[in-house]
Amino acid sequence: MDSASNDLLVSSPSAAAVVGMASGGARKNPTLICTPIMADSVDRMVILMAEAKSMGADVVEIRLDSLKDFNPNSDIKTLILHSPLPTLFTYRPMWEGGQYNGDEKPRLDALRLAMELGADYIDVELKVALEFNELLRGNKPGKCKLIVSSHNYENTPSVEELGNLVARIQAAGADIVKIATTALDISDVARIFQITVHSQVRSVPIIGLVMGERGLISRILCAKFGGYLTFGTLESGVVSAPGQPTIKDLLDLYNFRQIGPDTKVFGIIGKPVGHSKSPVLYNEAFKSVGFNGVYVHLLVDDIARFLQTYSSTDFAGFSCTIPHKEDAVKCCDEVHPVAKSIGAANCIIRRQNDGKLFGYNTDYVGAISAIEDGLRASQNVSNTVGSPLAGKLFIVIGAGGAGKALAYGAKEKGARVVIANRTYERAKVLADIIGGDAISLADLENFHPEDGMILANTTSIGMQPKVDETPVSKNALRSYSLVFDAVYTPKITRLLREAEESGAKIVTGLEMFIGQAYEQFERFTELPAPKELFQKIMSKY
Repeated sequence: MDSASNDLLVSSPSAAAVVGMASGGARKNPTLICTPIMADSVDRMVILMAEAKSMGADVVEIRLDSLKDFNPNSDIKTLILHSPLPTLFTYRPMWEGGQYNGDEKPRLDALRLAMELGADYIDVELKVALEFNELLRGNKPGKCKLIVSSHNYENTPSVEELGNLVARIQAAGADIVKIATTALDISDVARIFQITVHSQVRSVPIIGLVMGERGLISRILCAKFGGYLTFGTLESGVVSAPGQPTIKDLLDLYNFRQIGPDTKVFGIIGKPVGHSKSPVLYNEAFKSVGFNGVYVHLLVDDIARFLQTYSSTDFAGFSCTIPHKEDAVKCCDEVHPVAKSIGAANCIIRRQNDGKLFGYNTDYVGAISAIEDGLRASQNVSNTVGSPLAGKLFIVIGAGGAGKALAYGAKEKGARVVIANRTYERAKVLADIIGGDAISLADLENFHPEDGMILANTTSIGMQPKVDETPVSKNALRSYSLVFDAVYTPKITRLLREAEESGAKIVTGLEMFIGQAYEQFERFTELPAPKELFQKIMSKY
């Protein structure tokens, strides 16, 4: 996509007023939260609708195709009568990703009946919209809005194709256009944002959503770009389309009601990324200090393409995690000397006056401080003495971005550094750069030249869901006085558990995570980090 269309795509309609968002406060967007109601009985649906209202939904989508025994006349009457919220009726056929597998006539008749009985919205697929309109013969109740929908489970078409699709949906008699596509790459979502903004300018109500984990931002940032509604489920995993967040996450994690046209977007760039607690930490902190920002999960395959696509200053800053920290350096216009020395950046800031990207590394400070604090606590040494790492033999497992940061930080503090990596060659390259030694991970098992060594795992070995894995056997841990693991999901990994059982002091990745987050928060917001709040939020984990 050319940069001109990019800027259009991601620039918000009004000027950014970054600080001053009240925590809580009035809604900043009119985007509705619609909760899909799927159950095999009407009684169960009635219970779920009440739940949706109590959780803060605006609309319920009644999925008639999920009912086992369906008597259109009595069931639709009951559902409308007992719904505490406006109703959207959907009767999705299998050919459009639903569960209904019968003749078309009874399906369309049921939707027409829902319309007549007082439904607020009806969803009809584009393929049958003209047929449905003929069925109405012009007798459409004024109260009811017709959503004409198109679902693409293969990909996300070009902007031009999407524009043509919007026109076809409008021509089919839609009051509201609904387009759901599939993200093969997170950059695909940008095209849906662009179409949403264009439609808003032309006063065409549009629901533009992108399915799958790579499309998650479409379901959150539609509030920024002017989408008519988004879907929020009652419970995790029980979805009517792939990638739907829960209503609880929309409201409590992403502060959905507070996202407006001038809200700045931040996020964690990684693969995998769903496990990250960064959105919990930053969104809560943004809210507490009244900062107008939202922080999201960004499942990114190609960081250069991502940064090129989302090039507007609305996308203001990013945290980088595995496997993008080294590539992040190459994508920045300027790189902080420490990040340059390390060869990895875990924080990218987009300068607001010219859009230039600046790369920083806050990993090494977070991790090294946490390890030093751990050593001081175990040795009862006060803070005023020089670094307790000085002269220690410091073994780093992994030669990626985090490995580089820890090796650099330990060396700066006067430690003797050894890099252990699955491929010896990569370990050797890093060891030569920082002035240390290298061994293969296999050789680490029998490596104990002295007691009281420090071990730092910077790989993803032992991270959820592979919690039974560990980079080194329990037997080999007896030579270490302190063991650190950058993995923080789970907080106590198998490596840390076995290290503690072997008598070592342990430092969790959570402590590094909080430490590196202080500086990132300050770079994101230009406000002091609420350190006590960070500790309190992460203590839940």
